[in-house]
Amino acid sequence: MIEELPAVRRTAALLVAHLQERLCAGVVGVERAIAERSADRAAADFCVDAWASEGTHGVRGTGSTRVLADGAAFEKGGVNTSVVTGTKLPPSVVAQRPELAEHGFFAAGVSVVLHPRNPHAPTAHCNYRYFEAQAPDGSRSAWWFGGGSDLTPYYPNLEDVRHFHGTLRAACDRHDPAFYPAFKAWCDRYFYLKHRGEARGVGGIFYDYLDAAGFGESDGRTAFERPKSFAEILAFMSDAGGAFVDAYLPLVERHALDPFGERERSFQLMRRGRYVEFNLIYDRGTHFGLQSGGRTESILMSLPPLVRWAYNEQPEPGSPEAQLAAFLRPHDWLGGEPLER
Repeated sequence: MIEELPAVRRTAALLVAHLQERLCAGVVGVERAIAERSADRAAADFCVDAWASEGTHGVRGTGSTRVLADGAAFEKGGVNTSVVTGTKLPPSVVAQRPELAEHGFFAAGVSVVLHPRNPHAPTAHCNYRYFEAQAPDGSRSAWWFGGGSDLTPYYPNLEDVRHFHGTLRAACDRHDPAFYPAFKAWCDRYFYLKHRGEARGVGGIFYDYLDAAGFGESDGRTAFERPKSFAEILAFMSDAGGAFVDAYLPLVERHALDPFGERERSFQLMRRGRYVEFNLIYDRGTHFGLQSGGRTESILMSLPPLVRWAYNEQPEPGSPEAQLAAFLRPHDWLGGEPLER
């Protein structure tokens, strides 16, 4: 299908496929490195499920769902791509762009969620995508890019968090120095559990509706000083997606063999519950996939394999688990600002 797409769509779809290959290679590399240092577990590889949809719920296209499980470093991970067209934008998009109601769409994206085995290694997520809206007369009515990367530690390490943010900032700065501060602040707002009054993790970058004129929601946009071309924004998407490999995977390799016990494992599983809550209640990608008739197994691959909930469980004051609270609020990680305990 990709080879048959118009040039712009084909370029976006090929980039998505390239990012998937790079991300999977990086994850498998960490798996093998940790397996060589561990006598307990063998390295895992991705199970590949290539799929095609022939018009279910008005959506047709192809994709590749790649899932890794029970590895030396990762308990579960998924690196998924999809390249689809649909006859009608789902409500989650129309709510942000009401002028596109009743329009069709094209979407090409890669979505990654990685859940390490060790509680001292953080979970991470990234998603990079290209969208087109198509008017009823068949013309392209809008196009934009969206995406980002974020980090969710259980036992946070300030050096790790700064490495993650610093790598993403460097990627942003290569394209526009305004990107990182704007996208970092947007990430802090987006990955927030309103019902609990806390951030999902320590943030990263997040953006949407990034096109030639600027970026932002339908009710408030930030305009560029000069228009950016499709090629310029595509190059940023490629750089930001690739930066995730360098921002995140070294952290897993650093902590995959840290010692831990039942206490740390129990806390990890409880905090994973927050991850599940966000993805099912707030996550745009989950809403878009389910509302547009996407593949349920692929959409929900982001959920961890094991999780627990407990009634009003609170960490003991002064404990290592209690230290996480200081990280679960917006913070200038790269500015030297001290954490408020």
